[in-house]
Amino acid sequence: MKYMLIMRGTDESNAAMMADIDEMMVTSRQFIEDLFKAGVYVAAEGLDDPSTGVVVDFSGEAPVVTDGPYGETKELFGGFFLIDVASKEEAVEWAKRVPAAPGAKVEVRRVPGADEVPPGSERN
Repeated sequence: MKYMLIMRGTDESNAAMMADIDEMMVTSRQFIEDLFKAGVYVAAEGLDDPSTGVVVDFSGEAPVVTDGPYGETKELFGGFFLIDVASKEEAVEWAKRVPAAPGAKVEVRRVPGADEVPPGSERN
């Protein structure tokens, strides 16, 4: 089963991470190497600073584009690790090892397989 370990942070935890970015990069590379050695690594990516992004809001009749940063957002999606493990419990154990700044969170979500797509929803 594939699980996504979604890295979520706040302005404060992101600032703490950036204050010691060199150490965070070293520990992140080691974590990825550990995932790879365990045979569970599928993918991992981090995201650029939120101030460089935009939000496309579909609340109204026409989409509205707003530049970052997003003041109303309490948690920012910072990146992910995609792993292939035997169980949710194993995914949680890996999530506990994610290098993260104080105040950050890691959300663990299963990625359904292609065979789990409801009938009739496939695209041709």
